[in-house]
Amino acid sequence: MAKHGKKYVEAAKLIDSEATYEPSEAVELVKKAATAKFDETVEVAVRLGVDPRKQDQAVRGVVVLPHGTGKTQRVLVFAKGDKAKEAEAAGADYVGDQDMITKIQQGWFEFDVCVATPDMMSEVGKLGRLLGGKGLMPNPKAGTVTFDVAKAVQEIKAGKIEYRLDKAGQIHAPIGKVSFEAAQLNENLKALIDALNRAKPAAAKGVYLKGIAVSSTMGPSARVNTASYR
Repeated sequence: MAKHGKKYVEAAKLIDSEATYEPSEAVELVKKAATAKFDETVEVAVRLGVDPRKQDQAVRGVVVLPHGTGKTQRVLVFAKGDKAKEAEAAGADYVGDQDMITKIQQGWFEFDVCVATPDMMSEVGKLGRLLGGKGLMPNPKAGTVTFDVAKAVQEIKAGKIEYRLDKAGQIHAPIGKVSFEAAQLNENLKALIDALNRAKPAAAKGVYLKGIAVSSTMGPSARVNTASYR
């Protein structure tokens, strides 16, 4: 068992670990239980009734959170010519082609999301081991391999996040900051859960939303009543 500090122990008294709460109540409790001196990220963990070992039960996609994540995403776009100009005009932080590839090969990683036009993927693919290991490889399913680079950049800047099932059959994602209004966090949480419900694989049987828990970076978690989203 991990040993927690006094602040965590005191904060944990606010939340009944055996209880499940309505979404709005869970969010309020997580906000109250956040004691760090920095603006903690509010995260959600969702346990799904799917088999992560089976390809036909994989759950992966993207969703634009209505109130963003509270984090400014630094976007790198691999593109040439007019598409590079479009990316710059849309607010991309870094735009380039071979120059950016070389820079990454030399150890540069001052970005959070990569977008690439399809014609650049043969070159970007050479960065597979470098980008893949950090979860930064552009992917068509995440909307980060596209000729519509302007839309991709704008959505990322507006709060688009990617979700992906892990080996334990769970989805982990940020839904904002502790400083957000409770209503904003609730709307972001609902947007994520709605997206997961829409992404339910046809092969999934039985209960799909098995468990939802909300927590802040340094705080205890509150379990959410999954019936609220069925």
